[in-house]
Amino acid sequence: MGSYRGKLDIIADILQVVSQNPKKTHIMYQANLSYKVLKKYLRKMSEASLISFVCEKQCYTLTVRGKNFLEAYREYLRNTRNLEKRLEEVNNKKKVLEESFLNL
Repeated sequence: MGSYRGKLDIIADILQVVSQNPKKTHIMYQANLSYKVLKKYLRKMSEASLISFVCEKQCYTLTVRGKNFLEAYREYLRNTRNLEKRLEEVNNKKKVLEESFLNL
């Protein structure tokens, strides 16, 4: 079963692809989105000034705000992974304590 992507994950995936100044089809395939979903996100992200469309080249570019979002998202991922790792360590220690108590 595949993993579920939330809105932030989808936005970050799109921004990562847009950092290469792609056309719409390239974004759709690289971000693994349907055309309908992609159009919705591109519109909302343009309205939020995360990306812009360059008419002359018919491609999308990342704005400063989009770069800042992507950087903040990456920091969020790092923090989340660190917390998950620490939580796993705590749960493992709890399990060891429970098992040693039950063996008394």
